[in-house]
Amino acid sequence: MKQIIQSYRTGELWLGEVPSPQVLPGTVLVETATSLVSAGTERAIVDLARKSLVGKARARPDLVKKVLKKLKTEGVAQTASKVFERLDTPIPLGYSCTGIVVEVGEGVEDLSPGDRVACAGAGYANHAERNVVPRNLCVPLPEDVSMDAGAYATVGAIALQGIRQAQPQIGERVVVIGLGLLGLLTVQMLRAAGCVVIGTDLDHRRCQLARELGAKRAVDDGIQDAVDAVTAGRGADAVIITAATPSNGPIELAAELSRMRGRVVAVGMVGLEVPRDAFYRKELDLRMSMSYGPGRYDAEYEERGHDYPFDLVRWTEQRNMQCFVELLADGSVDTAKLTTHDFACDNALDAYALLEGAAGSYLGILIRYEGGRDRPRTLRPSTAQRAHHGPTSGRGLALVGAGNYARSVLLPALKRSSWWRLVSVCTATGMSGSQTAEKHGFEFATTNATEAIEHPGVDVVLVATRHDSHAALALEARRAGKHVFVEKPLCIREEDLETLAGAFGEPGPCLMVGYNRRFSPHALAMHEAFAQRTMPLTITYRINAGVVPSDSWLHDPQLGGGRILGEVCHFVDLCEYLVDSPAARVVASSVSSQDARVTAPDNVVANITYADGSLATIQYFAHGSGELEKERFEVSADGRSAVCEDFRRTEFHGGDSKPVRGSQDKGVSGELQAFTDAVRSGGQPPITLDSLIRTSRVTFAIRESLRTGASVAIPH
Repeated sequence: MKQIIQSYRTGELWLGEVPSPQVLPGTVLVETATSLVSAGTERAIVDLARKSLVGKARARPDLVKKVLKKLKTEGVAQTASKVFERLDTPIPLGYSCTGIVVEVGEGVEDLSPGDRVACAGAGYANHAERNVVPRNLCVPLPEDVSMDAGAYATVGAIALQGIRQAQPQIGERVVVIGLGLLGLLTVQMLRAAGCVVIGTDLDHRRCQLARELGAKRAVDDGIQDAVDAVTAGRGADAVIITAATPSNGPIELAAELSRMRGRVVAVGMVGLEVPRDAFYRKELDLRMSMSYGPGRYDAEYEERGHDYPFDLVRWTEQRNMQCFVELLADGSVDTAKLTTHDFACDNALDAYALLEGAAGSYLGILIRYEGGRDRPRTLRPSTAQRAHHGPTSGRGLALVGAGNYARSVLLPALKRSSWWRLVSVCTATGMSGSQTAEKHGFEFATTNATEAIEHPGVDVVLVATRHDSHAALALEARRAGKHVFVEKPLCIREEDLETLAGAFGEPGPCLMVGYNRRFSPHALAMHEAFAQRTMPLTITYRINAGVVPSDSWLHDPQLGGGRILGEVCHFVDLCEYLVDSPAARVVASSVSSQDARVTAPDNVVANITYADGSLATIQYFAHGSGELEKERFEVSADGRSAVCEDFRRTEFHGGDSKPVRGSQDKGVSGELQAFTDAVRSGGQPPITLDSLIRTSRVTFAIRESLRTGASVAIPH
């Protein structure tokens, strides 16, 4: 299918061919009819992408801080790889469209194939022939509302939320500063609400259009006189700023135009250095409007479909969209006068060329799509695109899931071996899959995991998806007779663990889980140093994990399983490797926190007792200083000790082992080489199945111990 894409690194725009996306639980697959180019927002995105690296850094100092933090903990090479891979991730443009539902995902019961819908959301309602959109970002579109008009629903919801923040009453005088798309929609809805509207814009043509759409006055000059005339010199009851400028002018003007104790609402992207004296003397109420409304930026609402109770949150972003569609249906809002340009999908890039011209030359820009064209879920890059990427023979590999870690760490390490042939890459969204295929040299990209896995040229499946799908994909690969490498964790449900243990317990292809730390030179040296010990080991492993936002999918019990299952498994595996004895019992406790950013299991101490009497203490916490290295572990036995500092430096005390020093090496290359050797030779997997299963059981036991406060035995 066709989709408008931009490179964040270079700023280049193109109309790409990508596989049709995969419908997911809680989403709908929509055949797009019309999408709206949001001139203000999308121009800002395009302009940012076209800046130099220095320009991007100046525009996003928050991201620069994250990069500097990574440099301290991961070093230059690994940080650079991740940063440039992130920069190479293409940007899907668009966030407002209409179309026909083609397929509904599990859990969606109130929409059906054939329904007309309006859709919202950056990254969802893209300029693409097909889109997968979460249910809470879709609303039904009545037959008497055209697809073109419905494409304005997202921008209409943004304007409507600004009005709700202003809380206008019938008969109040409201000023709208900025008569672009948002401003003109705001004018119409305020008029429908019984308000007297005064508008202002630098463009006299937009002022004229505002008057046609219901504004009492709309001027490009003399706004103070206009407001005085309409308000009898008292000032506006409310001022809504829909302008887009970094200037502080609009906020200063709003204060001048307001009456005593008036209300000022900022909707557009404007300077917000509030003139204190003006706001203080009039005791003005400054309010921000958060995009489409309540639910915006809340992953629980937007991605996971958890709606807010109607009686507590009357106007969510979805209900704002629905309200706007109703205003379209009853004729209160006219979008036909706002549409200045429309383009067929094949000519969509002309819309962005238009944005480079004077702002007054366009308003609403629509892109229309033709139905009936085949939308395959598989795309094969040309031979020329793949020619320079590597071998065309060898063991074939399928990558399922292509997030930043897979692209920046796993694929470069795999490609250093000439033994792998990259056959298929599968992602839920076609854009990321096709970009990964072209950049790294896969033979084809698809959104159909079964096709990627069962392809006859595939010998090995690398699973790097979100945690909830690891078990099912590993089992599917096993049934297809493929070797399997699963990024940690192996699974997040205990019932899946038992199924996996049974499936991989039979002779057959190799199973590997991405527990890379045991393959680090530091871990290998420690293992060798204590291999001949005469007494049990004691291990103290401290992990300064840092905060993961509480709304991240990692914390979702159904998607990520939490950080104990998703990350602590790394340290459990390394401890068992060093002890070289199975875990027997676990007891854990956590530190509660009043910090809303930190969940209790993010600050946990787990004591693991092993069959040989060894003891490991894993201290995993998120509330430490970012200046402290992430990992440190100490091992002691027989009067000897070893200390590893963040996989950069390992010192031995009381023996003749030599220190290990150098750049950080967490064992990723060693892990993949060990897996390659096992597949090549047909020998034993690098980590035994028993050990893989036991690591998961220990993490489940840590979670159970936190729940009950009791010691938990590890079954064998």
